[in-house]
Amino acid sequence: MSDAGRDDETVPDVDELLDRAGFDPETSVLTRRQAEVLALRERDVRQSTIADFLGTSRANVSSIEASARANVEKARETVTFVDALTAPVRVEVPAGSDLYDVPKQVYDACDEAGVKVNQTAPDLMKIVSDAAGDAVEGREIKEQLFVGVTSDGRVRVRRHADGV
Repeated sequence: MSDAGRDDETVPDVDELLDRAGFDPETSVLTRRQAEVLALRERDVRQSTIADFLGTSRANVSSIEASARANVEKARETVTFVDALTAPVRVEVPAGSDLYDVPKQVYDACDEAGVKVNQTAPDLMKIVSDAAGDAVEGREIKEQLFVGVTSDGRVRVRRHADGV
């Protein structure tokens, strides 16, 4: 988000924003300060305005925002990991496999487990390729992947699945 903008910027009611979003500091991976900064930044409030509001420096607000975003990404990664770990459908895709073979492997495993996956073959290949990053090059799977499908049909992809 750009820090350029309005000079007459007002700060929304942070307590109301957090209440409406259901923020609970007891169960969140974010500190209250991180949640405040994220809530304001998501409403395009400039870091300098937030710094004035919180009585701190813009550099500190930038640091708080970066830490908050890193915590959110770690939480997402953790949820994806647990979803894959506990998924009723688990398919190991060895290095050297053809990406085009993955949908059939997943569909067969889903049929066997009685789980419906709501993805077409091209969509499933895109999900796997996007989630695997550089572990997929063109059609080739370069590193072993683990594809899990949750009971509600969500596809989770993990790299380095040896220990899962």
